[in-house]
Amino acid sequence: MTYPLNVTKNLIGLAAAALFAVTLPAYAANTPDALNGATVVNADKAKELMASGARMVDTRVAAEYAEAHITGAINVPYKEKSKKSPDYDAKEDSFDVAKLASDKSSAIVAYCNGAECWKSYKGANEAIKAGYKKVYWFRDGFPAWKAKGYPTE
Repeated sequence: MTYPLNVTKNLIGLAAAALFAVTLPAYAANTPDALNGATVVNADKAKELMASGARMVDTRVAAEYAEAHITGAINVPYKEKSKKSPDYDAKEDSFDVAKLASDKSSAIVAYCNGAECWKSYKGANEAIKAGYKKVYWFRDGFPAWKAKGYPTE
């Protein structure tokens, strides 16, 4: 069936608008650029912190950690049910801050799967709330680490 040109243009416009509306939430779901109480670090700084004794904390699920992770990182999964938003409700989630470090003045670096992954944002935030003093958030996470060719296991 053929349609007049103006109908075809309208259908294409509606399809494009629908596609934009469907994909917009995925882009809007990126984590914020900053986290109050934490220092945002890149792969180079995360590696430097780790070399100076900071504990690397992989907040991804155990299966992702088992597949590959930053060499020496510990897995403290952030079990997320809350919305992907800075005003998430931590009561809906589960995160065992006691596994981070017994000394709350020691440095921790939380990471997950990059800027669209909220687990490290939330995990770092929960560490801050629990009284950890040196919290670093590796926002770009495991993908940035791998891109640099840094050690993984």
